[in-house]
Amino acid sequence: MYEDDSVLAFLDVHPMSKGHTLVIPKNHIADIFEIDEATLDKISNVAKTIAQKMKDNLGVDGVNLYHASGIHAEQSVFHFHLHVIPRRKDDSICFSSAAISKDNVSDKELEEVMNKLKIG
Repeated sequence: MYEDDSVLAFLDVHPMSKGHTLVIPKNHIADIFEIDEATLDKISNVAKTIAQKMKDNLGVDGVNLYHASGIHAEQSVFHFHLHVIPRRKDDSICFSSAAISKDNVSDKELEEVMNKLKIG
């Protein structure tokens, strides 16, 4: 579907929906913690182009971009890959069930996390 010197994109062999695509670096990079910014930028740009093609040519209503890094994040293939998952109005895919209710996290905890994740 797409290939250049550093990135490859192809249809997932176990698609969540018609057109589900994986975008990967050609060089082995295990996860988000190892990937360099230039390669991540390239993968993101290819994913955006594919998402636009899905919208224009497959008539999808939206897309999900999905990536997992680490065993506890349910990473099962230890080579960085970004899923581009086409979404249609009445599909049965549900990512929202994974959301944590704000009732489970206090305002103090939210502030502590925000302060630990500040950049710059």
